[in-house]
Formats: sequence, C-alpha cells, structure tokens
Amino acid sequence: MTNFPNFRDPAVLLGHAQHTMRFYHPRAIDPAGGLYHYFKDDGTVYDAQHRHLVSSTRFVFTYAMACRHFPDPAYLAGLRNALRFVREAHRDPKGGGYAWMLNGREVEDGTQHAYGLAFVLLAYAHATMAGLEEARDWIGETFALMEHRFWDAKAGLYADEASQDWSVLSAYRGQNANMHACEALLAAHQATGELRYLERAYTVAYNITQRQAERCGGLVWEHYRADWQPDWRFNIDDPENLFRPWGYQPGHFTEWAKLLLQLEERGAALQKDLGWLLPTAERLFRVAVDKGWDVEHGGLCYSLAPDLTICDFHKYFWVQAESTAAAAMLAQRTGNGLYWGWYQRLWEYSWTHLVDHEHGAWFRILDRENRKLSDEKSPAGKVDYHTMGACYDIVRVLDGANHA
Repeated sequence: MTNFPNFRDPAVLLGHAQHTMRFYHPRAIDPAGGLYHYFKDDGTVYDAQHRHLVSSTRFVFTYAMACRHFPDPAYLAGLRNALRFVREAHRDPKGGGYAWMLNGREVEDGTQHAYGLAFVLLAYAHATMAGLEEARDWIGETFALMEHRFWDAKAGLYADEASQDWSVLSAYRGQNANMHACEALLAAHQATGELRYLERAYTVAYNITQRQAERCGGLVWEHYRADWQPDWRFNIDDPENLFRPWGYQPGHFTEWAKLLLQLEERGAALQKDLGWLLPTAERLFRVAVDKGWDVEHGGLCYSLAPDLTICDFHKYFWVQAESTAAAAMLAQRTGNGLYWGWYQRLWEYSWTHLVDHEHGAWFRILDRENRKLSDEKSPAGKVDYHTMGACYDIVRVLDGANHA
C-alpha cells in the first residue's frame, strides 16, 4: 500500500478512531451486562463469558473518549454499561478490591493488582471527564485504596500484587504498574484539578525514570525485587508474558516519553524541577527507535536484551501506536523534524501491516516478517485502547487544543 492518507490531518485520525470504534460497538455490548472481551479478526466473539479487569476498564476509556469526540448517544449508553460492570461485577464491596478475572460474574481470579487498580483509576477519571459525575468520588476512593494497599513510601513507588484478601503482598516489584499509575494519576488530576494526583505522578515518574534507571544502565528495566534492585532474570523463560515480559521494552520507553511530556506540560503548579523531563523523554524515545526498529522488515520490535540487542522481533500493535503518539508530541515540543520523520515512518508501517482496513481495529501481533500469528484480534486486555488513545493524543497535538 503506497497511497497513504495525510496522517497530520486531525480529521483523518478521528476518522480512523471512529473506524476502530465501530469494530467494537455495538457488537461488544453484552445484553446481560458489561461487554464481550474476545474477538476474532472479523468481529466474531469467541468467548462470551470471560471478563478481564484490564479489558473492562479500558472499555470505559474508549467509550468515554468516543463520547467526548463524537455526537452519538449510543456511546454514552455504552459508557454507562461499561462503568456499571466495573463497579458492580469486578469490585468487592467488602474488601474494596477489584477481581482480576471473572467467569460471567463469578470471580475466577481475585488477585489484587496495582496495574489493575491503575486502570480502575483511569476509568473513573475518564468517565468523570465524559460527564458521569457519579464516578468523581470513586477517583479519590481508588487512589486511597492504592495508597493504603500498594504504596511503598520508602521506595516512593507502588508495589505490584496482593492476595485477594490483601493478607499477602508479593515480593515482585515492577515498573509497568507504576507507569500506568502515572498515566492514571495524570488523568485524575485532569478530571479533578487536585494537585495531590499530579504530585504523586511526578514522584512515580522521577523514581522510575531517574533513580531506578540509574540502576539499570540509564534506562527503564521492567522487573525488580522487593528492595527495588533490578531482577535481570525475571521471566527470562517467558519473554512474551502479557503483562510482565522479560527485557527492555521499546514500547514502554516511548510510553514513558509521552507521559513525561504530559507531566512537563502540567507541571508548573508543582514548583519542582522539571528540567529532567524533556531530555529523559528524548533519550528513551531515541533508544527505542535506534535499537528497536527492524531495519529489514520495518516496525518496532517487542523486546531488547540488557545489551540492547533485539531479543524478540515480534511486532505488537500497541508498541507502534504509543510510539507514534510519542513522536508527534516530541515533534511539537522540540520542533525537531527528526520526530516527524519517525511519526510518518511508524504510521506508514502500521497502516500497511497492522490496521485492518476491512473489519476495523488493529491486528494484535505479527512475526518479524509481518505475518499474523493468529486470527485473534482482541483477546484479554486489548480493546484498542492504545490505538484510539494514540489518535486522540495526536489530534490534541495537531489541533493545539486541550480537549483530549
């Protein structure tokens, strides 16, 4: 495919977000409540029962953003449905936690994850910004739960996992939960204006991308022991783990670049040193593309070994999407045309290989030669929150307007 649309036209990006949303809506709506989470490439539901907290909360995000950008009342109804399921099906009214996985409405895995709570916080913040005022109090409630159960005051970061009844806290520590906590805290600040969320986002961002990075070659390693020293072998035999893959993650480098720029944009109220944010964002992005780009077949690869050689050549949808948004934000912030070059290159790759122009949404994963590995477009966790979210982030850059 050589005839590409103008990826710097907001109308093109919003049209693509709508095209992606139409893959999920209305087919994702479960008449019994909540939404279906598992879709084949053509939209066929291949598991109508299983529910994952990450998908449930991300559906709140995608419907909330659709409500804010497109005048279709069906999106508001979808948002209410998605929010209600998170609140009524996933949440434990006694312990206050959220079930990680459900079979229908029965708890299949009640493990408590800081990663999951970060997405609960994100969901409530975006539901509030979309006009569902009942979610506003739940922002503070979820933040309090995260602080009580997972905040490690000595480390200035969130722990990762606890048993269903909160009695056992895992010794594992990870950057991924903290990265998405930072994202959710920025959204909570945007929704409420409360400075405490911005302050906590700053602390998390600094401690991961500065202090922890100093322990890991100046970059963001994924896995740590309870004392926050890097665990260089965690999941070394499971490099494709969905939430805890081994290796440096170029996609997480670029996600952090995006978050650091958002923090810089809002950070004046903090009266803290912001001078490290832009150079850190640029360094992370440049390492991601310099070391992670497949010069032979195109696309950013999934994982880098500690010596920064590519150790997993698979091409994941979310890595390309988040990197495209980061490139646009860096281009706007710096005026450096290098980033617009990467922006175009990433879009052209994704448009050619990952976007399903027939059915909608993006294919999830390709091999090094850009061949699909399965016909499962959206298993647990996907729902194209990354791809639509990237479009909205880029539109905000292109418009220069604060509406996303």
